[in-house]
Amino acid sequence: MQSLLPDDRTARARIRDEALRLFGDHGPDAVTLRDIAAAAGVSPALVVRHYGSKDGLREAVDEHVARVFEVMLTQVSDPGRAGGPFDPAAVSSLAEVVAAQLPADSAIPAYVGRMLLAGGAVGSALFRRLYELSRHTLTDLSLAGLADEGADPLVRAAFLLVNDLAVLILRERLADVLGIDPLSAAGMRRWGAEVLPIYRAGLTGMPPGQG
Repeated sequence: MQSLLPDDRTARARIRDEALRLFGDHGPDAVTLRDIAAAAGVSPALVVRHYGSKDGLREAVDEHVARVFEVMLTQVSDPGRAGGPFDPAAVSSLAEVVAAQLPADSAIPAYVGRMLLAGGAVGSALFRRLYELSRHTLTDLSLAGLADEGADPLVRAAFLLVNDLAVLILRERLADVLGIDPLSAAGMRRWGAEVLPIYRAGLTGMPPGQG
């Protein structure tokens, strides 16, 4: 059903958002500027005026996605930063924050999955940006006394990032085998009930040195 509410986004934002959706659905190589313009309800000339080229538009989409993840990773490392007392119990995984902050029909998870799996310079740059954010998040959690950076913080940051990205990238496959969308509220509760104890105590259920 078409929304009866007016779309108050700027033309520039509509172009970026429609490009994000189309790139996620079909891959950037299969999408033309004319396709994006039609989806955004603007002329191809306006797309060029705002972004210069499809490469410029792809860079803008990547930057937008990275900023969204930066905000969400900030919430992972410090949920109290937005106001109110800091609550250690509120610390979540990136996947949980994605589920809570992004609409169910958000194009961002599909776009991230496609870009990371496609390889090439764009996917590499996006992953490196997300990895740097993950490293900073792990450091923040460690300074707050909420996590241990481990003997090799670089590997630990990569491990945590890959685990969360797997939920986004394999969302549909996980839903098939679990019978529930892992990014839904109920799916995240079910996922977290198993994942968080493993993070805290390992597969044996006992912290290292207590076995």
